[in-house]
Amino acid sequence: MSAQKPRRSGVLGAALGMVGFSVLAGVLVTVMVTPAVAVTGVTATASINVFQDLPNFIEIGQQNSRNTIFANQGGQPVPIATVYSENRQEVGWDDVSQYAKDALVSGEDRRFYEHGGVDIASLVRAAISNVSSGGIQSGASTLTMQLVKNIYIQQALNIRDPDPKKQAEKQTKAIQEAQAQTLDRKLREMRLAIQLEKKYTKDQILLGYLNIAGFGGNTYGIEAAAEEYYGTTAKNLTIAQAASLIAIVQEPTARNLADPSHYAANKERRDQILKRMLEDQKITKQQYDEAIATPVDQTTVHYTKPTSGCLYANGYAKFWCDYVVSKVPDLTMLGSTPQERKDNWQRGGYDIYTSLDLDMQQVAQDSVQKWAPANETRLNLGSATTSVEVGTGWIITMAENKNFDNTGQPPDNTYTAVNFNTDYAYGGSSGFQPGSTMKPFTLLDWLKTGHGLNEVVDATPQPHKLSEFTTCDGNLGSNTWLSKNDSGERGPYTVMRATVNSVNNAYIQMALQLNLCDISNIMESFGLHSANGAKIQRQNPAFILGSSADTIAPLTMAAAYAGIANNGVFCKPIAVTKVVDVNGKDLGGETPSCSPTLVDPATAQAAIYNLKMNLIHYGDQPSNGVEGFGKTGSTDSYVQTWVMGVTSKVATALWYGNISGQVPLTRYSIRGQAMSQARHQAIRPIINAIAAKYGGDPFPAPDPRFLTGSAAPTIPSDIVGLSPDGARSLLQGLDLRYVDGGPVDSDLPAGTVASTNPGPGTRVAKGTQITVYTSNGSGATVPNVVGQPLGAAVQQLQGAGFSNVACVPGNADQRGQPSTVVSTNPAVGSSTSRSTQVQVQMSGACS
Repeated sequence: MSAQKPRRSGVLGAALGMVGFSVLAGVLVTVMVTPAVAVTGVTATASINVFQDLPNFIEIGQQNSRNTIFANQGGQPVPIATVYSENRQEVGWDDVSQYAKDALVSGEDRRFYEHGGVDIASLVRAAISNVSSGGIQSGASTLTMQLVKNIYIQQALNIRDPDPKKQAEKQTKAIQEAQAQTLDRKLREMRLAIQLEKKYTKDQILLGYLNIAGFGGNTYGIEAAAEEYYGTTAKNLTIAQAASLIAIVQEPTARNLADPSHYAANKERRDQILKRMLEDQKITKQQYDEAIATPVDQTTVHYTKPTSGCLYANGYAKFWCDYVVSKVPDLTMLGSTPQERKDNWQRGGYDIYTSLDLDMQQVAQDSVQKWAPANETRLNLGSATTSVEVGTGWIITMAENKNFDNTGQPPDNTYTAVNFNTDYAYGGSSGFQPGSTMKPFTLLDWLKTGHGLNEVVDATPQPHKLSEFTTCDGNLGSNTWLSKNDSGERGPYTVMRATVNSVNNAYIQMALQLNLCDISNIMESFGLHSANGAKIQRQNPAFILGSSADTIAPLTMAAAYAGIANNGVFCKPIAVTKVVDVNGKDLGGETPSCSPTLVDPATAQAAIYNLKMNLIHYGDQPSNGVEGFGKTGSTDSYVQTWVMGVTSKVATALWYGNISGQVPLTRYSIRGQAMSQARHQAIRPIINAIAAKYGGDPFPAPDPRFLTGSAAPTIPSDIVGLSPDGARSLLQGLDLRYVDGGPVDSDLPAGTVASTNPGPGTRVAKGTQITVYTSNGSGATVPNVVGQPLGAAVQQLQGAGFSNVACVPGNADQRGQPSTVVSTNPAVGSSTSRSTQVQVQMSGACS
């Protein structure tokens, strides 16, 4: 049972109403300062003036409490982490056991419901103690006065300074002032306690105390204490549990239940509180006996260590948690300035709902940790993958191969605090060279400027002076750049084939026809930048191959490719879908921020048409038939490798390589696969799982104009038969390069052009090398003898200059019909040497 709670009808309540505040102040000061007057000669009147000059306003306010971060699993939000500066969860009046309320009043302030903030009877007792000791001693503090002190302690803990050392010093000083046994502090507490009693009801003050009080370590408030020490809620506390928790508040360090050595001290104080509860008729004798008989030991205390921060987050979401926390200064719903947002986050009480798909996250993390083991010792191996939703920018996965530890003292090298998926500002990563995953942005500019996928460029490695490249940055200098092709490719390549095979020198030839500034501007319109925040370094043409100093985060690359899939509309990557504050108010979340790039939808669709072949080429397309596109990338010696996998719904980037060092992946294998190709094994389960869940639509066919292009010249058909000088002049007029291929057998007059490579009618890029072959005059064209009898065919062939003719009999039943020529080898119409044997295939016998 619980005693009736009387309202403000006690001595102090009457004094406030009848005597007035100044007279009351005189009484309080006289009681408290008698020893000080004896020593210093300070008069009571002077002290009354001091009392009246003290601060007279304070609020209970919101206390620092937990922030909870949520992800999505099975279509429902699930908590993945709690992050807080103080382990507190504020609760309402009805969410606290009446036993805890009664234990607090009986144990700390039995006349709480009678006084008006200051208890005169207790003050008189304190004055007698003060006279005996000759100074200001503890005691006489009501719950309301203790609440004032705790509010000041909380304000001290909320002091902020850019310098952590100075912040700690300021906080310590303010806490010491809040706890100092001085006359000024006592008077201030009394003054403010009276003010609190005017502003709040008794129940509000009692609840405020229960929510603010310290219960040992970093645990504050009755709800967090109930969870930590008993694995229950404040609402469900038993009498014994409630009394044990209230026993902590006077001496949190000595009586908290985190350490078994404190159990005896806690029980001693608990039993005193239980006795008072019985005396105050808050519990029955039977309840008292049961509670007193309850031990305080490991059989009744169920201690759970508080787990604040991303170190204790869901095992699949630790790095994600760290990323979300790092974004707090960007979350405008938390405040108007970055500092205000950080301060509000520090106070806590927010539920942060995010876009992470925990089902897909598990697939992603399991895959990268399988194919890039965190304990690999042959090199500092890393892998990271991020998936971004097309058309919104919502991040749905963010996984890496290492384990998370932000203590500054990781157990071993399988742990790190660096988030390899993000920029330095959001996780400490410097990014990685992206290799050929940068090539699609040159392809986009190629198509945008009127070139076609079937245009031919010369893939043969050749040195180029940097001054040959067109740029808006002035002359790049006279240095020479020579790049190799990964598989030794040479000669003419269509742009489509060069993209599928990722031929470096073909792309260099393309870039020579473009403006480097236009290419870099397209990259930046898709959000590409180095992980340190720097722009693309376009002064080095190698940026088009992803082999310059640019180091890019997987999240940045995934968002860029999502922009291609989104018909050239780039959406900034976002993570927070909703924020709910401590009062349950929905503050909103991040909203998609999408804008057109420098590429129109038709151009993007043409590039996707080409890039679909890349995914098929490497076997990385979704297994359920959902259409996808992508690109691979690698740096010299396969130090870093990448693979992109994109559907119309989700874009995934996966990096696999050296965290530090330059160890070629070609040296080693992993799980029976070449380590340089392990990226494909790692991404396939991710792409398949995402395609199965999110689906995807077919990509539109490209406009035919993007196949042929309109900006490139076509090798004229009338080049055949020209003199070498005439052919050279014709090609140079088309900005093509003439290369002498030497003589070939031809029936054209000796010294004239017999053929070219690429051949007449081919659309090629400006600057392409055209190999020209001249006739040696010894060739002849095989005449059309199909359908003729053998004799007539031989006569016509000899007449054309072919003296070596052989007959090949057929198997057809002629039924009395003459045998005739079916085909020839070399074929009809082909040019070859007159000395070449021409085989005549007959329908029947050679007769």
